[in-house]
This record gives sequence, structure tokens and C-alpha cells, in this order.
Amino acid sequence: MTQETVAATSEAVLDREETISRDELEALQLSRLQHTVAYAYDRVPLYKRKFDEAGVHPTDLRELSDLGKFPFTTKEDLRLEYPFGMFAVPQHEVARIHASSGTTGRATVVGYTKKDLADWAKLVARSLRASGVRPGMKVHNAYGYGLFTGGMGAHAGAEALGCTVIPISGGQTERQITLIQDFKPDAILATPTYLLTIADAMMKQGIDPASTSLKYAVLGAEPWTEEMRHELETTMNIKACDIYGLSEVMGPGVAGEAVETQDGSHIWEDHFRPEIIDAFDPSVVLGDGEHGELVFTSLTKEALPIIRYRTKDLTRLLPGTARPAHRRMGRITGRSDDMIILRGVNLFPSQIEEIALRIPELSPHFQLELTRPEGQRMDQLTVKIERRESVSVEGVASAAKVLQQQIKIHVGSSCAVDVVEPGSLERSNGKLRRIYDMRPKA
Repeated sequence: MTQETVAATSEAVLDREETISRDELEALQLSRLQHTVAYAYDRVPLYKRKFDEAGVHPTDLRELSDLGKFPFTTKEDLRLEYPFGMFAVPQHEVARIHASSGTTGRATVVGYTKKDLADWAKLVARSLRASGVRPGMKVHNAYGYGLFTGGMGAHAGAEALGCTVIPISGGQTERQITLIQDFKPDAILATPTYLLTIADAMMKQGIDPASTSLKYAVLGAEPWTEEMRHELETTMNIKACDIYGLSEVMGPGVAGEAVETQDGSHIWEDHFRPEIIDAFDPSVVLGDGEHGELVFTSLTKEALPIIRYRTKDLTRLLPGTARPAHRRMGRITGRSDDMIILRGVNLFPSQIEEIALRIPELSPHFQLELTRPEGQRMDQLTVKIERRESVSVEGVASAAKVLQQQIKIHVGSSCAVDVVEPGSLERSNGKLRRIYDMRPKA
């Protein structure tokens, strides 16, 4: 860590809730949790119906472990209650509405009271501060604005921290580069794959990505690996930290990574109670350190309280480090609904990224194509991945063979590898699509 990073970290003034003991935090959680389940039961018809059907009542929650008695909330619940059936306050108290894109089904709609928005901004500010951003810094916000929570959530948090925000949004990569050069921001907020797109575009323009004013990157909205962090930090001469969130729970800022440790995002447990469940047997709540599906219950939300929301994100809970009372999330290995089952083996795009970035000849730009050749019963996975600019066409054959072998060893399934020309695969303008399912529709 540079002296500059140490200095920036030492200047941070933490919220009181970041410094309390684990016992104090759990007492606060229990009080807020008891209020939240009663509030949701009284104000949201879906929760009254689900609790009654499960045979539980808010008064059954006497200790934190009792949360496991209550039913889950799923994305499908939010879709069935479209548009405003999940709201716990009258319409005139809803200060803002966000929604998902609805590309995989009916959109999920979330709402915020003025207090919700203030809490959200505070937690994003807390996350940015943990990641090295400080009051007075210029922050280049390349998250998408609009109904997606990323852009406006990150914007409000940076303003609450006391930063100068440059609201560029996603896309327009050439303009992004111009503004980075002209406005000289200290930090950038983006998805990791879009920051990679910006760095690649800089190099094509003859600009060294390591020469910019950027010192910190706060990256989220998609899973990324330690290998991707190393790629970005080395290429751009920055410190890159994770920020986690999802619209149904709040938006960005549910958890944030500390720049001094870079060992996973601390969940802000004064506002959210996390659990890990067995993704294949949801009735089983797993202990800290065990890998499974992440579940969240909100503790302070007014407009849309959420009880045991199944995120589909696969990770584990670890003890806090930089913020000892708040547990950390391990790296998200994937989403249960993004999992590819190939000849009986479970595979995630993040596994391919981790393996590929250990092979010097191969770039971080790849796609996974699923096909089923005519007349065959078995699916075929092809990894299409770009070679690095510095590698000759002749030098990629051995790299392709190594990638194929390493996937077989570490994932346990065979695949084809197609090393393609630099710049030939689709680039991210926000969230990147990795999986292309080209199998015949049933």
C-alpha cells in the first residue's frame, strides 16, 4: 500500500455504528428486526399472507436465530405484487421509485421514503469512504442513471460524503476518456468490466491508463475476481475495491470493501441482517464460513421492508476485519441462476475468469457459448477469449491448450477454446453479458 493510501485511510472519520462491538450490534439488530417483521406484517398484505400460511407471527421472533422460522421473499414475489403491492407506506410518502429492466420477466419495483433515501446515501458514503474516497475528491460516476439504482444511488452517496460528482453515466466511452483527462477525477465508480473497457479504449488512443489522475475505483454490480482486481490495479495504477448491493434490498451500499485490507465487503449490519442458506435445501441455514446463497432482511427500510430476500448470489460470511463487528462477504462466485450445468458439473463464468487471467497470453475479454450440436445429446461449451495485443497469433495455440487443460482440472468438465483477435468480442457498457445460450429451444 502506498503512503498516500495509508494517509487517506487514516483521515477517515467512521460512523459510530462502524465502531461498536459485535454484542452491541446484535442487540441493535434484534430490536430493529423485531420492529421490521411486525411493521411488514401489519402493512404489506403479502407478508401477512406468507406469515400466516407459514404459521408464524412477529411475536415469535424473540432472538436473532428465530428469523429462520419466517418465510423467504423472492424476486417472483415482487413481480406478482407489481407495481406497488410491496409498499408499506401510502403513495404520497414514497419519494422515489426505481425498477429493474424487466428483461427476464416483469420488472421488480422498489420505493423509498425520504428517510430511506437519507439512509441509502449514508451507507453509500460509508462504503466509498471505506474504499479510500474522501470529502473534496472528484468522483467520476460511470454507473448507469435512470430506473437502475446504481447511478443515482452512487451519486447521492458521493455527494453525502462531500465529494464533487461528475455524473457521466454508462456508455459513451470516448467521452468518458475525455472527461477523465480534462476533469482529472480522483475516483471512478463503475462495473469492473466497464472500467476494463475504458482502459482498453485508452490504450487504443495511445493513452497510458496508468497516467491518469485516478487513484481509487469502487466497482460493483457484477461478480469479479482477485485476478480482475490485479489486472485493473496494474493497468490503471489504482486501488480497486468492491461495493455490493441489489435493488430489492436497497441498491449499492449494502456492503463495502475497505481499502486497507481489500479482503471482501463488510456488510453494514446495523441496517441489514444477512444469512447464508443451502441453495439446494433452503430450509438449512448455514454457519459462518460455509458457502451458499446469500439472504438479506432489511432492518430500517420504511417504503419497502424486505424479509429474508433470496439474492441468488453465492458466497459465505466471514468475520469482520477493518470493521470488526460487521461480517464480511467472501467473493461472490456466481449466481445460482447464472450457473451452467455442463455434463453434470456446475460451472460459473467467474471460474473461467479466474483461470484465464493466470495465463499471460490471454486477456480478460471472454464469452461462454453453449451449443448442442445436431444429432448429439450432450451440450458443448466453447470459451471464446481474446489474445493480448502483445501476443502473436502463433503464440496462442499453447495458451488455448493450457486454458482447456486448467478448466478440465479445476472445474471438472471439458470445453472447446477459441482464441480470437483483440477487440473482436463485445465490450461492456455497464453490466456485461458473459453467457450466450445458443442451444435449440425446446
